Amino acid sequence: MAAPEISIIAPLYNEEESLPLLVERLNAVMESFEKEVEVILIDDGSKDRTPYMIKALSLTDERYQAVLLSRNFGHQSALSAGMRYCNCTEAAFVIDGDLQDPPELLPQFYEKYEQGFDVIYAVRKNRKENIVKKTAYHLFYRILSKISNIDLPVDSGDFSLISRGVIDVLNQMPEESRYIRGMRTWIGFKQTAFEYDRAERAAGDSKYSFKQLFKLAYNGIFNFSEIPIKILTWMGASSIAFSLIYLLVVLIKKVFFGGVPEGFTALFLAIVLFSGVQLVSIGIIGEYVLRIFFQVKKRPLFIVKEIIKSQKNVFKASISSPAIPTLTNETGEVPNIDIIQDKDGAGI
Repeated sequence: MAAPEISIIAPLYNEEESLPLLVERLNAVMESFEKEVEVILIDDGSKDRTPYMIKALSLTDERYQAVLLSRNFGHQSALSAGMRYCNCTEAAFVIDGDLQDPPELLPQFYEKYEQGFDVIYAVRKNRKENIVKKTAYHLFYRILSKISNIDLPVDSGDFSLISRGVIDVLNQMPEESRYIRGMRTWIGFKQTAFEYDRAERAAGDSKYSFKQLFKLAYNGIFNFSEIPIKILTWMGASSIAFSLIYLLVVLIKKVFFGGVPEGFTALFLAIVLFSGVQLVSIGIIGEYVLRIFFQVKKRPLFIVKEIIKSQKNVFKASISSPAIPTLTNETGEVPNIDIIQDKDGAGI
């Protein structure tokens, strides 16, 4: 296989149900596309048959490469691993493995790349999630866009075509709490939007829990906005103003009306107000300290267990059990598997 001009990067986590359809559609795209294309499938510590399936696929089809992480590091780290190990000379096409991002749109994205754009990011016109998630996504993107210190596009996810130059810059960015769509925007270069209708999952359930979604949202807010820390100043100023107003009211009552507020209620109100302000302030500062703590440890974003590539169609795969694929060569013997490990055993 010649050096690939385009890399398709797809992180996977427990996607054994949708993987056959993903491969079928990717094959159709590659056969109809005029460029040399490779596919990087990243297994993010799956508990099902996903790693065995992509191993067999990568050994029998030279267009595919399997990157297996040592455990589940999360979607953003898995994407970072795909960018680290892609071999494209022109651009990488980032998609989700659940087929909500149609791989058939690659030619249309590439047309915009040929027009001189370095980043073509997809903007979702319609979503297929339930009303709660749709409302939460809608509000989050617009709030983040308003408070961010860069111009973050709304309704845009990781689905994109990214030039080789931008990928190289992303690979040099070591931040631990990754929000790739924000990092991609921060880099700059020439960027444009591509609107599309997001499909439903091909099979299975979403692997993004509400906890993971909140973590991703926090990364977006705290990494690309100064508002959280400025809130402390506003809260402090508001507390001082409230206290001064309350003091003025007390003085006026004492001088002109001969009485001042007494009793438990006023004391309770002051204690609750200032305790709440202090706790929120500590929480916001703690969020920044926690990110500094994880960053200064300089642990790798992911650890690669193995990378598997085909030896140019020398082998064929046969499934001897429903759980584990076995690989044989033309003589029926188990071949030497082309497994490549990162020299440090880890990614960026």
